[in-house]
Amino acid sequence: MIVSFLMASVFFMSSSSDYNPKDTTTEKIAKEEVKSYDIVVASDGTADFKTVQEAINSVVVLKQTETKIFIRNGTYKEKLEVSKDKNNITLIGESKEKVILTYDDYASKKNSEGKDIGTSGSASFIVTGNNFKARNITFENASGPIGQAVAVRIDGDKIIFDNCKFLGFQDTLYPRDTASRQYYKNCYIEGTTDFIFGASTAVFDQCEIFAKKGGSYLTAASTLETNAYGFIFLNCKLTTNAPNNSYYLGRPWRNYAKTVFIKCEMEAHIKPQGWHNWSKPDAEKTTFYGEYLSTGVGGNTTSRVSWSHSLTPEQFKKDYSLKAIFKDWTPVL
Repeated sequence: MIVSFLMASVFFMSSSSDYNPKDTTTEKIAKEEVKSYDIVVASDGTADFKTVQEAINSVVVLKQTETKIFIRNGTYKEKLEVSKDKNNITLIGESKEKVILTYDDYASKKNSEGKDIGTSGSASFIVTGNNFKARNITFENASGPIGQAVAVRIDGDKIIFDNCKFLGFQDTLYPRDTASRQYYKNCYIEGTTDFIFGASTAVFDQCEIFAKKGGSYLTAASTLETNAYGFIFLNCKLTTNAPNNSYYLGRPWRNYAKTVFIKCEMEAHIKPQGWHNWSKPDAEKTTFYGEYLSTGVGGNTTSRVSWSHSLTPEQFKKDYSLKAIFKDWTPVL
């Protein structure tokens, strides 16, 4: 879609000439930015669409080339979905702090039939299409500490989040599908219990993982036995406002859960034992929970559970490059 004449009038001051004596440097930059996007969203009605879902819906079904959607600053209360037939969509926020996509469903909320909508149904933002990217956006589930309440659920493959925030309490981020590969760069993720959970292969690169007071587990992977990787945290910071020794790094939602922390800085909220078996002794034989060069007070691995792993330098080099993890896909920011 070409940027609408209405939007053009805002940025070009209704001038047919490239020269405009009223243009400031900022206005000129904005003018050039808008030219590079296919669709612009603004909640005040001055762009192609007022809502993000309308913009997503307008993208041609099964389009093979990238569609860039620029979202102006604002809070957009919408329950959003990038459906399976909407591929190659990129959402770009004007500002990570000021572009907020939010909704407030929760797992025990009733649907029209009087049944719980469930954890999957509680998601504020759902991605089932492939080759989706998001940059400079805050994703939120605003329901509060009310049990399972997902901010973002991802089922699609080849998914990238760059410089984004994920806000919630229990079950904030749900990389769900077993065949999904996801890459998070410079992101901030907060929550309480199991706030990063699911069966996907997901790499968190230079992210901040903020454990809020009132929780107890950072992750709950449900990796398939046949999948070589689950959650991988690279050069991340594990921060908190919770008490010391109050959080485990993870527990196995399914028995073959795989979670590894590599060169991560951990604050004192991380328990010395590191990992929990979710009261499933069999999981101790099948999970792969590992660390490599953890630092910080919580990164002392001397008292970790005996069934966790300390990676060797050889394992790190051979098995934990992006190429080894993602195979034929190279994430491009």
